[in-house]
Amino acid sequence: MRYVSPNLRLLFSPPLRPTLSVPLFISKPNPKPFSFSTILASSSSKRPRSFSNLSRRSNSTFKDRKGGGRDMTMEETTGQSKDSSSSFGFNKRRAEGRDKSDRPKKNPQLKERKLNPTNTIAYVQILGTGMDTQDTSPSVLLFFDKQRFIFNAGEGLQRFCTEHKVKLSKIDHIFLSRVCSETAGGLSGLLLTLAGMGEEGYSVKIWGPSDLNFLVGAMKSFIPHATMVHTQSFGQSPISDAAENVTAPIKASDPIVLVKDEVVKISAILLQPHCLEQSQIKPGEMSVLYICELPELMGKFDPKKAAALGLKAGPKYSELQHGKSVKSDRLDIMVHPADVMDPPVPGPIVILVDCPTESHLQELLSIECLNGYYTDVSSHLTESTKMVNCVIHLSPASVVSSPNYQKWMKKFGSAQHIMAGHGKKTLEVPILKSSARVTSRLNYLCPQFFPAPGFLSLQHLSSSEGPTLKICESIPAENLLKFTLRPYAQLGLDRSHIPTPMGQSQVIDELHLEIPEIADAAQHVREFWQELKESREVLPTSNDNGVMIEEPWLTEDTLPGCLENIRRDDLEIVLLGTGSSQPSKYRNVSSVYINLFSKGSLLLDCGEGTLGQLKRRYGVDGADKAIRNLKCVWISHIHPDHHTGLARVLALRRDLLKGVPHEPLLVIGPRQLKRYLDAYQRLEDLDMQFLDCRSTTKASWDTFVRDGASNNDGSSPQSPRHSNAKNESMQEINQTLFAKGSRMQSYLRQPGSPVDHSAAYPFLKSLKKMLGEAGLEALISFPVVHCPQAFGIVLEAAERVSSVGKVIPGWKIVYSGDTRPCPELVDACRGATVLIHEATFEDGLVDEAIARNHSTTKEAIEVGNSAGAYRIVLTHFSQRYPKIPVFDETHMHKTCIAFDMMSINIADLPVLPKVLPYLKLLFRNEVAVDESDDILDALVL
Repeated sequence: MRYVSPNLRLLFSPPLRPTLSVPLFISKPNPKPFSFSTILASSSSKRPRSFSNLSRRSNSTFKDRKGGGRDMTMEETTGQSKDSSSSFGFNKRRAEGRDKSDRPKKNPQLKERKLNPTNTIAYVQILGTGMDTQDTSPSVLLFFDKQRFIFNAGEGLQRFCTEHKVKLSKIDHIFLSRVCSETAGGLSGLLLTLAGMGEEGYSVKIWGPSDLNFLVGAMKSFIPHATMVHTQSFGQSPISDAAENVTAPIKASDPIVLVKDEVVKISAILLQPHCLEQSQIKPGEMSVLYICELPELMGKFDPKKAAALGLKAGPKYSELQHGKSVKSDRLDIMVHPADVMDPPVPGPIVILVDCPTESHLQELLSIECLNGYYTDVSSHLTESTKMVNCVIHLSPASVVSSPNYQKWMKKFGSAQHIMAGHGKKTLEVPILKSSARVTSRLNYLCPQFFPAPGFLSLQHLSSSEGPTLKICESIPAENLLKFTLRPYAQLGLDRSHIPTPMGQSQVIDELHLEIPEIADAAQHVREFWQELKESREVLPTSNDNGVMIEEPWLTEDTLPGCLENIRRDDLEIVLLGTGSSQPSKYRNVSSVYINLFSKGSLLLDCGEGTLGQLKRRYGVDGADKAIRNLKCVWISHIHPDHHTGLARVLALRRDLLKGVPHEPLLVIGPRQLKRYLDAYQRLEDLDMQFLDCRSTTKASWDTFVRDGASNNDGSSPQSPRHSNAKNESMQEINQTLFAKGSRMQSYLRQPGSPVDHSAAYPFLKSLKKMLGEAGLEALISFPVVHCPQAFGIVLEAAERVSSVGKVIPGWKIVYSGDTRPCPELVDACRGATVLIHEATFEDGLVDEAIARNHSTTKEAIEVGNSAGAYRIVLTHFSQRYPKIPVFDETHMHKTCIAFDMMSINIADLPVLPKVLPYLKLLFRNEVAVDESDDILDALVL
């Protein structure tokens, strides 16, 4: 009999057989308020027709039960089915897109600050976003006592600021060195978070070249215009219909003063590809060099010199210190400030340069207005020559390593050069240290579900860096590296804030001290896989082998037929992001990677930072391979935490496949997403095709199949018979799914916008071909209750034939997206192998779950249980649960909690629920509180 330590035996001793407190298919005569929402099983008479009920109420107000929440109005409606009068609770106004209770304030205000001209503290600091994953451009912070400026806002900036306690509310300006997904991928999430903070909301001023207009126009499709009113572009627009408020210099290379006050002067110099006329410049090709100049400080007043010139101590001393000349008290002379003051201290100067290509470099070398900043011996020095103290290079290694660039760097004389483009230093030092620490602990406990992160290969390092020249001395940027500007006595590099590396062994040693029984737990978890191997394909149905099992009810499930003779290279589900609303220290926003190994892969949702998460899981090379092999990206709804990482993924795929024959990537999503992508592609080509989720519902697929059969009978798509069939199918789809007044509240609100299925047919044909190549039988979207055009998805694998000719059914994965429990979801989950269901709130917050059209943990589990799902994976947790959510173990016999980077191989599904109690042990000392002290009022989308 397997030995189990006494500590673990006591820890894992729940009731022998859990029971649901609210049976899903048994009506209760007197339901309690806010009990589990009624689920309409189906219109089919073969399925159960009795359900648990949710008490009905029309309008009420409530507060977050945890206290302190703002009042919100929740409207609950009744959905009728054809054979039942049952109802389920949801926020109808929110489902229809009319709930404004948690939208950003109408007029987020720029912050007014009282400036401090003397600025006792000033510095520039590297914010190392993307340094360990090479997925985005690092940001740079320019810090003053009363002002903050950030240069570039790539994906992960908000999460980085939360991790390192950079106060978002203190940021006044954001400057973009280029306008693309690499430098601006985190901008939309940052703006939404700022707009939701405090009573009035905050805003920042966004600066960038004229291409910024394209980005702003694209973001308006899912961000309220009020959050972007403070945007300012500069330079000539590459097209004629540019937005207003464009500041253009007389010459393209002349400096443009953007900010000038008593604290700092910030100027921009535009870089465009060399020898291109203005009309030939494409959106996204413009780059910027920023010059930050601090004013000089007056020298120290010398009272001895003043006395020697016949001045008495008094008001004249003050006048001299303020730059005024005075008459001597004892001598018949005028005393000037220069007579009694030490020489002024020159103001420090910092230059940030982003030179993306060799063509931009040629333009950079020819810019005449920079001559006044060159101080090397070959330059013509004058009294007006300014000494640059620090140059931060955001240029890529391929450009920086060129001889011409190195010679240009040398023109700045003794300036300190910091190379902030992607380099090999700190690649294995995680930028998100808190998340990496949790990942290491999870890997120690259960390496099967939490593999060690991938690392960049040495071969990739050597090939990407290129030859290193020694013409100009420079240092590589490190995370949180500072260059002090004031006090002047401390001018120079400051490494004191660079995080110290923490090895995995140190993390595990701390874990053993914190939880001594964790070693036994890890051994216990490993034995699950040994038992699975010994059991081969069938799990025991009872505890008849004499082995002590702490969770007897875990062994009661029988193995689904689809798992018979399953291979480990058939399917892996990787939870890249398991949090909601905005990224946090421990959980990124929504994304699920479906790894089909040699058959390709799919992404289900693609929140900000998805690419970075892929690279943390598989390494830079491994993630690049995954992006190349993507077959499809599916987006559940338009809320930013589900799609703002998409542009970065598509842009990388475009670059990786440049020059290689390939098809544009198919993106399936709600119609509003197409508006965003179409607008964004004016900025940079994303090499994609779009298909509306409504065209991939079961009814739409049935129409496609019928129309295909009609064509095979000889009719053309334009024939009357084909058109009539299409119109009848269209009417059926709109009436059953999206028509106002139907039991499905996620209908399309705008009039006159039916789905043009005939236009979608070429994409459906391509999708069907892709599914076949990926070994999939079906990809079906279904509407859910959250917001307008919100969907879940079903993926079904094709049947397999065993070596003895036995037909084995394919597996079935269901992903809920964001939703309330609803009949469409239950129907879709019937017989699912894995249900990935959102569980934003704990069971005690069902009021808030209804108001925001999300689900509680218990509700998500009951959906899976009612539909007979084999395994349930809970995800999309509110960020108030930073590490592990609050849940009741008694009804989780087929369920597991998801964590970022969790990798579930289909062959390991029998073990999945058994791990849950050990995960709870790992986090037993954690308290469910929001770790982000900077997010005052989080937006739960």
